[in-house]
Amino acid sequence: MTSTTGTVCPHCGWPDGAEPFQVVSTHTTAAGGTVWTRCACGSLQVRVVDDRGSRVVSRSGPSPARSGPAAL
Repeated sequence: MTSTTGTVCPHCGWPDGAEPFQVVSTHTTAAGGTVWTRCACGSLQVRVVDDRGSRVVSRSGPSPARSGPAAL
């Protein structure tokens, strides 16, 4: 995963400040929380939630397109 400071997904342009496409898991931490989300393009993101708000701190590349019998 790569670190990010942008305001949109570099793979598809989905705004980081928008609702995540899919919440994968949430975890409480001493400073607030960590939320793992999946972007509309399939990129897995780590969001830190604390007294400064929510921000994407790391993300993977987009999911490869699925096709053929393996996708079934």
